[in-house]
Amino acid sequence: MDLMITRKLLAALFILALLLSACQKQAPAGSQAGASAGELGQQVQVEGGTYTDVSVQELQAMLENKDFVFVNVHIPFEGDIPQTDVSIAYDEIDKHLDELPADKDARIVLYCRSDRMSNIAAETLVGLGFTNIYNLDGGFAAWEQAGLPVER
Repeated sequence: MDLMITRKLLAALFILALLLSACQKQAPAGSQAGASAGELGQQVQVEGGTYTDVSVQELQAMLENKDFVFVNVHIPFEGDIPQTDVSIAYDEIDKHLDELPADKDARIVLYCRSDRMSNIAAETLVGLGFTNIYNLDGGFAAWEQAGLPVER
């Protein structure tokens, strides 16, 4: 009878271990699993380099000590997140480089309505040699959904 209890206990512990390992958060494909706690966002690999997707909460923190050019790339215009510096159509960003920092290492944060257009703009800028590009994951819609202010 002791053998039966031991087997049941071992089986229960094995199942518990499986459940705990399945519940652990795993790094998404393409992310940097060893990133430090101070590192911002999630790296997105594209041809020519990477850009970083940031969450609404991460962008809020960035805006507290704003040290970047904040660009709305959505067309047609539907509104801005406060502190937006410039609006440039996502599909024309390569024609408006004069509105962006000349230093290709300068921090630039992009957003659009849902993040589809800003992903395209981020990929374009990375392809042009920009090295410090950020994209608001979920875009303007995620910002609004979080109950944060917008400018119409």
